Amino acid sequence: MTVANLYYAQPLLSSLRDVFHVGTAAAGGLITLTQVGYVLGMLFLVPLGDRLEKRKLITVLLTVTTLALVAAGLATNFPMLLIASLISGGTSVVAQILIPFAASLAPDHARGRIVGRVMSGLLTGILLSRTLSSLVSDVAGWRVVYLGSAVLMALLALALRAALPRHAPTTTMPYAQVLRSTLQLVRTHPVLLRRGLYQAAMFGAFSAFWTTVSYVLTGPHFHYSPVGVGLFALVGAAGAAVAPFAGHWADRGHVRPVTGVAFAVAAVAFAAAGFGQEHVALLALAAILIDMAVQTTLILGQHTIYQLDANARARLNSAFIATFFVGGALGSQFGSIAYHAAGWTAVSVLGAALPVLALLYWTTERRAARRTAA
Repeated sequence: MTVANLYYAQPLLSSLRDVFHVGTAAAGGLITLTQVGYVLGMLFLVPLGDRLEKRKLITVLLTVTTLALVAAGLATNFPMLLIASLISGGTSVVAQILIPFAASLAPDHARGRIVGRVMSGLLTGILLSRTLSSLVSDVAGWRVVYLGSAVLMALLALALRAALPRHAPTTTMPYAQVLRSTLQLVRTHPVLLRRGLYQAAMFGAFSAFWTTVSYVLTGPHFHYSPVGVGLFALVGAAGAAVAPFAGHWADRGHVRPVTGVAFAVAAVAFAAAGFGQEHVALLALAAILIDMAVQTTLILGQHTIYQLDANARARLNSAFIATFFVGGALGSQFGSIAYHAAGWTAVSVLGAALPVLALLYWTTERRAARRTAA
């Protein structure tokens, strides 16, 4: 429910563009700014998961999210919607406080599988958010999407306050030192930056696809309604099924080879997407493959970084997620620009190039590991 706040607007971009009389690139900026807010939350709020009692922190963040979503639902102009989305994106990092919490509770031999199970719920929320927002907006209008989510956030705050166990902080460092230590973790653990860059490329491709595919589906070839766009997103949700398998592969020690395969699959998926602007079956196949590949590398990356320092998992997660959400924000914006400039073909080329670059970087992994060891 929390991470869905980042994606409710994606199938509504065509409608919001017309309602507020803004251009395609400006409408795509709504997704970009929401993800920028998420990056800021990852950098400045998630590290508090190591410093403060988690249950209280989660309750406060969800309260702010609720208020921001109410403001978005009542927005009278596009800048107001942008600011509210920036704030709600920043405080929707609650999920990224809960994931390292789950990793801390899990035994070592099953950590990958348990993180994969939690991530499957989170990733399903990402993918189903588009369908839900399309259906709700068609029945009751786009404002009810935001106001309805505000109600969900308020109920979730109460439920988690009652259900979560208290969890003592793992550090007593002052807040400023916690932030500095997060940056220090990036320097201390080169694999943290590497996995973050891998995922930045993958999430950039993912965001470029899902930010612009609604323009294709509502365009002259398909004439989909917002509900049709939302139903199309259900196809992509099938990709969430790979999450538990990815956790199992991580536990079995197959992180590196499966990562390379995922990069290759994503590149092939965008090649198929390029031919899909007149064939919805190819677009659907591409959506499934892209989502599976992105989710696989995400879970493998989290499994890897959680092994680095058991007392700093919130900060490790903060640096990791912030790094790749920068890629997601750039992917959303450049995807919108590419579509405006040269259509779906340009988006497909951009989307294929990103995992190919990640694959090339992946080929240097063994050499970098030997250099670090030396």
